[in-house]
Amino acid sequence: MGPLVPEIISNELNLVVAFFVGIGFGYVLEQAGFSSTKKLVGLFYGYDFTVLRVFFTAGVTAMIGVLLLSHFDLLNIDIIYVNPTFLWSALVGGGIMGLGFVIGGFCPGTSVCAAAAGKLDAMVFILGSVLGVIAFTETYPLVENLYLAENWGAVRFDKFLGISPEFFAVIITVIAVGAFVAVRFVESKVNKVEFKFSFGKAKSKFVFAAIPVLILLITAFTPSSKELIDNEIENNLADENYIYNKCSSDKLLSELSANHNKINLIDLRSPEEFKREHIPLAINIPLKDLRNYEWLDYFKQTFKTNIFYSDNIEDAKRAYLMSNYLGESDKCILTETMEGYKNLIMEGHSPVPPDNVSPHRWREDTNQKLIAKEKFLSKFSTTVKKKVMVAKGGCS
Repeated sequence: MGPLVPEIISNELNLVVAFFVGIGFGYVLEQAGFSSTKKLVGLFYGYDFTVLRVFFTAGVTAMIGVLLLSHFDLLNIDIIYVNPTFLWSALVGGGIMGLGFVIGGFCPGTSVCAAAAGKLDAMVFILGSVLGVIAFTETYPLVENLYLAENWGAVRFDKFLGISPEFFAVIITVIAVGAFVAVRFVESKVNKVEFKFSFGKAKSKFVFAAIPVLILLITAFTPSSKELIDNEIENNLADENYIYNKCSSDKLLSELSANHNKINLIDLRSPEEFKREHIPLAINIPLKDLRNYEWLDYFKQTFKTNIFYSDNIEDAKRAYLMSNYLGESDKCILTETMEGYKNLIMEGHSPVPPDNVSPHRWREDTNQKLIAKEKFLSKFSTTVKKKVMVAKGGCS
């Protein structure tokens, strides 16, 4: 069930859901005639292109759905698993599977569907598939170099071609429509049936074909949810009257000393800068990673206050505004930068002190105590990052 597991659907329930989805999928395959070898191999002989139409339509529909959900920030496509490309094993394996498809009349999925319907040829096909798996396993050392050759990694065509996902989707959709028209001519030629062009039918089909293209154009030329949020953040940054909750270094020291478990002090700088120096008890979430899935719990919780700081106040303000869209946790920005904190706490450059008080000594002592507390707590806990579950699917 992809990204729904394990956040919404547990791993155990996922198996139950998959069982019933599988039954439904098999039923649809059977009703579509995909348990018939005659219909399946018609693709190779040219008399029936139902397989091409169904799978091309399914692919285009899924592709457009993913892009649309991503456009409205309802799906994170970065956690969708992409099978790594091993070029030679893909070519050789694809050739073997295609040959098996022509000879046996099934692909692995449709063979199981046909076997469930009681077809003996499908059962024999499944037995041959199992024997093939065993043969590959036993001979793997002999073919390992070929199997692992030309590892291109997780390649996506849009990135490989250097074009946007939306433009690539438009290309695939146009190719699909063109293929549907072309195979009608091929079918009529092979089946010796006169192809009659009907403007009325063509017009209705053109309307249906235009719908996915229209959806893709909307996603391509309208701002995404993320872009709209970024624009609003920039507008608020430019608004000098926007009110931020602020926290001084002195107040921060007091709160960390008395109630450190009620504060998430978030350092927005790079991991290298954080490792070199940081305010005691801070956690490192670089500004560019603030939206990442693994950090969302910090912004959805409501029992701790998030305090942002960086090398410049603008980054802290940006994180403050961004967190408005990530959750409902209390938040504020530190009025000093990291350099300002060092000057104030570590190097003794302080403003005019109150009467009969030595603020610099208090700050220095408190800072040292917090450093000691950080070292002690680090033995028992580390920064909690939410585990990112990469959603696998298809034939992976």
